[in-house]
Amino acid sequence: MKNMPVYFIPHGGGPWHVMDDAMGDPVGYRGLRTYLTELGQKYRPKIKAILVVSAHWEENVPTIHFGQNPPMYYDYYGFPEFTYHLEWNVPGHPQLAEKVETLLNNAGFKTKREYKRGFDHGTFVPLMIAFPEAKIPIVQLSLVHSLDPATHLAMGKALEPLREQDVLIIGSGMSYHNMRGFMSGSSSAANDSKLFDDWLTATVEKSDPDKRNESLVNWEKAPGAKSSHPRSEHLIPLFVAAGAAGNDAGTRDYAGTIMEVNVSGYKFG
Repeated sequence: MKNMPVYFIPHGGGPWHVMDDAMGDPVGYRGLRTYLTELGQKYRPKIKAILVVSAHWEENVPTIHFGQNPPMYYDYYGFPEFTYHLEWNVPGHPQLAEKVETLLNNAGFKTKREYKRGFDHGTFVPLMIAFPEAKIPIVQLSLVHSLDPATHLAMGKALEPLREQDVLIIGSGMSYHNMRGFMSGSSSAANDSKLFDDWLTATVEKSDPDKRNESLVNWEKAPGAKSSHPRSEHLIPLFVAAGAAGNDAGTRDYAGTIMEVNVSGYKFG
């Protein structure tokens, strides 16, 4: 491939991948596990590194992890003790981190470096399923705390050249993220998720990237938007992915349900 594609993947809830009941929905999560496993099988022989933008890291400015051997960051609460001792000793990639820093700086962003923070579950849960061998180096990039859509589209646009260097860019979040909705099992939550999922898919698949990105910036006007995302941190990684996609078209690459709400993943390029 001339350019690597860009992905927005759903990472699911907490450490679902090691829970016997998969957070109460083993059937729904089985589909997500299959999707992530197949993604890893597809790209393992083709990529040199992975850049991840996770919903679970926010800073005042884009912050890049420069650690050579990042630890695990168990950023979830109330789970069995063994879930706080998971190991996945994937290497970092300071050289890629420096490229990310340079691209963002050249695009006008002030950035920070991080060395101690571990990979959060938005990174390690889906990627230890996709790449359990823990050999492909990973760099994690934070969101900006403002969660401004245009800012994150611009971040992604700055990072697009990495796709020419065998780097797989992944936004890790959820197309639906309302914890009350997940837990309620209500028909209204399911309906809202379907409305928003349909809108989001139609938007991602717009043939004109400028119109796609304009619609994403105005996502709050979409049907079911605010009930699907009371706060937008789990949607924002999609904007980074869409920015990094450049003129490449997007398509829904995963469609499933988790806890009876619609959840999708997208591929650009």
